[in-house]
Amino acid sequence: MGMTRTTVLMMAAVVALAGCQTVRNARDRLVKSPPRCEDQTVQIYFEPDVAEVTPEGRQVIREAAAMTRGCTVGRVSVLGLADAAGDPNANLELSKKRAQSVTAALVAAQLPAAEFNVAAAGQAGAVTTDGRTAPLRRRVDVTLHMAK
Repeated sequence: MGMTRTTVLMMAAVVALAGCQTVRNARDRLVKSPPRCEDQTVQIYFEPDVAEVTPEGRQVIREAAAMTRGCTVGRVSVLGLADAAGDPNANLELSKKRAQSVTAALVAAQLPAAEFNVAAAGQAGAVTTDGRTAPLRRRVDVTLHMAK
């Protein structure tokens, strides 16, 4: 009993599709999407001596807010930081203003949060124990604490 050409082609297509499914299943076992509704931290960077959120920073905030859709955000921690250049008191004030700017942007992005904890560290921690200036300190760290 011989197979027709159409039967052979159909069998080949079934085998090929089954192979694609096997590859997809193997990929899904290896590549997992990030878990939803887990705590996450994002960093918003600033220009020197500026407390205004940049367009890139606003995009990071929008993306963070979008990732929380469908989740319950119990608390948001906002920590303003500054580098070690300049007066320590001015740096503390700048880090406060940065934290306030980011908090306002989070609210504007409709981040659903029960509580905001806003703090500023100024230049504390901006210099390492061996006297080197720590890079990338012109930022605000935002941690989204998801309710369990």
